[in-house]
Amino acid sequence: MAAGHIELVLFEQSLADGDGMHRPFGERIADAADKTSGHVLFDVRVDGDAQIRRMAAIGYGDADAAIVVLEKGGQLKCTSVNGDSTLLVADLAAWEAAPLRDHVRNQYHATALILLSKLRGSGHLT
Repeated sequence: MAAGHIELVLFEQSLADGDGMHRPFGERIADAADKTSGHVLFDVRVDGDAQIRRMAAIGYGDADAAIVVLEKGGQLKCTSVNGDSTLLVADLAAWEAAPLRDHVRNQYHATALILLSKLRGSGHLT
């Protein structure tokens, strides 16, 4: 359900971008979280993937989250998270919440790529 609400906010944003220029990904995610009563769990760059440039998660309570990805062509896609993927979302959220000095020591790239793989494998992303 959360993913559907986020898709509506992202659609609303695209209609508001009358000059053809989109706001930065992070701002759009923060706006979608605010308008759907969620909070941003993480917002990371995805290196090493042929299709996805960035990925973010918006959380709703303890167990519900939605993933938004920015494709290299500029398209945004959104999906709900469930099953094993929730543990990966929690790992990425913990990395995001850690102090910056810990970001250098603990990389997130492998976890992000595994999460994308699980979402694709379950049919949530193509």
